[in-house]
Amino acid sequence: MVSTAEDVVGTLLNSFEQSEQNEIPYRHWFISGCLPEDTVDDILGLPFEAPDLEGVSGKRELHNATRTYFDLPNREKYPFCDAFSQAFQDTRVTKEVERKFGTNLDGTYLRIEYAQDTGGFWLEPHSDLGVKNFTMLLYMSKDAAHKDLGTDIYNGDKKHVARSPFEPNGALVFVPADNTFHGFESRSIEGVRKSIIINYVTDEWRAREQLAFPDAPINS
Repeated sequence: MVSTAEDVVGTLLNSFEQSEQNEIPYRHWFISGCLPEDTVDDILGLPFEAPDLEGVSGKRELHNATRTYFDLPNREKYPFCDAFSQAFQDTRVTKEVERKFGTNLDGTYLRIEYAQDTGGFWLEPHSDLGVKNFTMLLYMSKDAAHKDLGTDIYNGDKKHVARSPFEPNGALVFVPADNTFHGFESRSIEGVRKSIIINYVTDEWRAREQLAFPDAPINS
């Protein structure tokens, strides 16, 4: 049975409450048990092929043409994608995001990307500062070989200082600032590293087709 948006709201709020806050090198949180397990399994079963990197990596925008989102068509086609999106649009969740993580979501829009990374993938350190008011990197794949595939965390000098746990149904959360450098060091990836990138973006976001609710800004 597909979990409802209400089910997802419940697990999200509980995971936020149990989150682990860290201050070095910038404030961030590790979260566990974000989604109902059947939602995790449904998302892992999505019939989307991992994009071919064609030997090019370093920035996700280099492959904009092959990126996948929980956009209007996918929300309509897959009920669990819609439930996921509805939960992150829910006022109870957005208000708790603001309270717990210290950000302002008023007037922002929900953007959810389904990322599938394969061998040769890497990301240079970047901060997400700009039109993103919140970042949540939700790890999905359950392959035991992926345990060292968490997000790399850097200090203000872009020096590597830590790596988040890659825990299935766990997440790294931070509010973008000028020092929130993160990336993905080049290393072996067996199979497909699957994750979901959740952002609340400002009205300046130009690619409206990527948004889950392009005509419904968050009203906090």
